[in-house]
Amino acid sequence: MTGRLLGIARHKRPKAPMETVDHAHVGLDTGIAGDFRGAIRPGKSGRRQVTMLALADWNHALALVGTPVSWEQRRANLLVDGIDLPREKGARIRIGETLTLEITGECDPCRRMEDLARGLELALKPEWRGGRTMRVVIAGDIRVGDIVTLV
Repeated sequence: MTGRLLGIARHKRPKAPMETVDHAHVGLDTGIAGDFRGAIRPGKSGRRQVTMLALADWNHALALVGTPVSWEQRRANLLVDGIDLPREKGARIRIGETLTLEITGECDPCRRMEDLARGLELALKPEWRGGRTMRVVIAGDIRVGDIVTLV
């Protein structure tokens, strides 16, 4: 099963606006270049270096609340389509030729989603609709349009 990378987003500091880019380097110790959350800090595991959201999950949640919201406002780093993302820790996903990410858990929706649309936080809770947290296993460069595969 393969899908496509539809979007890349990052933010320089907590609560900063998300910036979308068409390509990025994703490093073992840095996560997505330019994203504050990806850097592994001393004593931390790096389990949340990168976050990934499936377009189908996002669209399903938006249909429930009836309000259009652009995907990067979810504050996820990567948007993918055409692939069913696993819901188990340890599953690996490759983007492009080399980047390999390992799922470390569910990306729980936060209260900030309610500021975007009433009911969105609750709509994102079932079946990991809020996305996945991931750590970088093999670094690489990615670009919007890259193939996404389960490893």
